[in-house]
Amino acid sequence: MATRSVLLALVVLDLLFYVPPGRSGPNVYIQKLFASCWRLRGSCRQKCLKKEEYHILCDTTRLCCVNPKHLPILTG
Repeated sequence: MATRSVLLALVVLDLLFYVPPGRSGPNVYIQKLFASCWRLRGSCRQKCLKKEEYHILCDTTRLCCVNPKHLPILTG
């Protein structure tokens, strides 16, 4: 009987720690935070939108796309 209880407890704990895939609940906000760049004003994408400009690299494959009004003013 004790082994059944332990097994049931392990199954319940396993189900509690399971995070379902997809975009549901607070996962959307967490994903948006980690997919942002340039002081949280840009977005990491494969290709920038028409109204955005490439500023820096997020990683080896994605660009940090930022609205031009949020970019720093270049002098020199």
